[in-house]
Amino acid sequence: MSEGPLAGLRVIDAATLFAGPLAAAVMGDFGADVIKVEHPKGDPVRYHGHQKNGIGLWWKVIGRNKRCLSLDLSRPEGQEIMMGLAEKADVMIEGFRPDTLERWNLGPDRLLARNPRLVLARVTGFGQIGPYRRRPGFGTLAEAMSGFAAITGEPDGPPTLPPFGLADGITALATVGAIMFALHARARTGRGQVIDMAIIEPILTILGPQPTWYDQLGVVQQRHGNRSVNNAPRNTYKTADGRWVAISTSSQSIAERVMRLVGHPEVIEEPWFRSGAERAKHADLLDAMVAEWIGRRNYEEVVRAFEEAEAAVAPIYDIRDIMKDPQFQALGSIATVDDPDLGPLKMQNVMFRMSETPGRIRWAGRAVGADNREILGELLGMDERRIEELAAKGVI
Repeated sequence: MSEGPLAGLRVIDAATLFAGPLAAAVMGDFGADVIKVEHPKGDPVRYHGHQKNGIGLWWKVIGRNKRCLSLDLSRPEGQEIMMGLAEKADVMIEGFRPDTLERWNLGPDRLLARNPRLVLARVTGFGQIGPYRRRPGFGTLAEAMSGFAAITGEPDGPPTLPPFGLADGITALATVGAIMFALHARARTGRGQVIDMAIIEPILTILGPQPTWYDQLGVVQQRHGNRSVNNAPRNTYKTADGRWVAISTSSQSIAERVMRLVGHPEVIEEPWFRSGAERAKHADLLDAMVAEWIGRRNYEEVVRAFEEAEAAVAPIYDIRDIMKDPQFQALGSIATVDDPDLGPLKMQNVMFRMSETPGRIRWAGRAVGADNREILGELLGMDERRIEELAAKGVI
């Protein structure tokens, strides 16, 4: 097993909750030495969501592959320890409100003066500049302000928010990309830099050409439920045995195969059928044809017929289906990790496979301060007596 493509890279995860810590976890999956720095009370994600035996399960996932150091950054001694860690790090990820690091004497100028090669990623709701910079920022607010909620849901229903941390997750992946760009630049220039990552921006980026549509045509995208403004038929459909499937016809050839399969080849000859946007204007007609055909057949028959016709269909899964699906099993998408607290536990595996330097999950999230002695002794040369003094003062 390779050590991973990021072996030898040291990352300080000083962020809280989701976006920053998830970015650090992805880097840890691929070999980085990630040091989780959190208040002695613990990152709030430890207490978020479901628990077993008093142990947060979300933490087990987002805290994986991280060594854990508890540290009170509001204390001068804690700040000096963080400076020492930053001096020996390649990357630092933080998610405090703007000016918080500066108030703790840990601002970018001071950090980069001590370590000019440091890449500092600052992940906040609204960024480091602008009138909203000091507002509390969470993924939910980004999902609302980005335009995502406005276009999600049924046409006659309310704007709809996702039931999970969508904006945080997108931001985490964007942050990993930004950090890798900065590290690539450092290899050329020898200098680190500061990354200003606002959670409202990555989700805006993936929402497509809405700004351009509005700028050039005055178009404001509306809610269309599961339908698309770009093609049809595209929806979810219920089978005779109560299962649900989703169909996509993003390409013209797939749209034609679907309509032949459901017994309506005549619509293919209609002039409006020749483009996705025009088909979308006739979604009521096309949906009725597809729904009627699917509604008279059981799930297995529907999927088999679509596969034989080389038309695009997928079942609507919940987690029970995912855990037993042969494609996810073939990919190894769900990993089993041996954990000293909970025993074997399952979680999402690393997100992709690399032929020469694969990632891996070395351990699940550890207890608060589990690696205090190792980290402080190894990186800062502290002896046992000094570590005990810091613990007694509540600094660690």
